[in-house]
Amino acid sequence: MAHPVDVHVGKRIRHRRWLVGMTQQQLAEQVGIKFQQIQKYETGANRVSASRLWDISEALDVPVSFFFEGLDAEAVKPGDAVPADLMGDKEALDLVRSYYAIPENQRRRLFDLARVLSDVA
Repeated sequence: MAHPVDVHVGKRIRHRRWLVGMTQQQLAEQVGIKFQQIQKYETGANRVSASRLWDISEALDVPVSFFFEGLDAEAVKPGDAVPADLMGDKEALDLVRSYYAIPENQRRRLFDLARVLSDVA
């Protein structure tokens, strides 16, 4: 699972890139990497090194600190199983939608099962 800080930084990269009207390909070219790497940064799948974050901040015309704005230290403790921005996570949203599509009596049983499994883990 991606570290919450990596996910936050990735979202900030995507947000700023979108605001300035830049594609992943354009950002990648300015930074000297492939656009697939930008995709991985933006999802939090890959960590952004300090030097690469510096290059990205230059390309997007923001200070490096921009990528950490809005980060709550209490919400991103290493080892947390739940992302700080749970409803910003596509997989979590898909899971919630699927959960509520299940009939209520079955949903309750599934919830009880999930609780038992999480206690065991």
